[in-house]
Amino acid sequence: MDRARGLHQHPRPPARRRGAEKGGATVDGFAPGGAAGAVAACPGEGLGRSRGGLTTKLHLAVDGRGRPLTIRLTEGQAGDNPQLLPLLDGLCWRTGRPGRPRTRPGRLVADKAYSHPSTRAALRRRGIRHTIPERADQKEWRARRGSRGGRPPAFDRQAYRARNVVERCFNRLKQNRALATRYAKRAVLYRALIVIAAIRIWLK
Repeated sequence: MDRARGLHQHPRPPARRRGAEKGGATVDGFAPGGAAGAVAACPGEGLGRSRGGLTTKLHLAVDGRGRPLTIRLTEGQAGDNPQLLPLLDGLCWRTGRPGRPRTRPGRLVADKAYSHPSTRAALRRRGIRHTIPERADQKEWRARRGSRGGRPPAFDRQAYRARNVVERCFNRLKQNRALATRYAKRAVLYRALIVIAAIRIWLK
């Protein structure tokens, strides 16, 4: 009997792998001011396949001065739009005035990745004004439907210029080499480094 051929014809079961209960981690949200943010689960330590291989994606909500308010970690292939509402759920900051902390922004500014009818509807239900540019495919779909497509969403070009504070916050965080290139194996450790870097931004 050809042993090698027999192995090919009758392969053995694969080696046992560690389940999600062993390799996963639950990461709490972060909101300056001592409030607990949204809970973000990071199965597989927040690593996922994307164009660059195994990567981790960082999602941020920042204030008008580019200071992080909420942080979420997901796998590299995760989309941005599904993370918007969880980021908003974790908002909680103090303005220095008496009263309860704020949990709702005066205006939300985001890029085209967050341009989805369901997202806009959810923001309207929450009473959050938003400035999000419409994607080209959404414009074409609305034009094909004619009058049934509805009116285009309002877009304030002047307000949209403030979106660069998010990119500037990412740049400030990535000045830390351990964040730009993830060295920490565990998601909780990597997120702890992000929180420390965010605290430094708030203290400056």
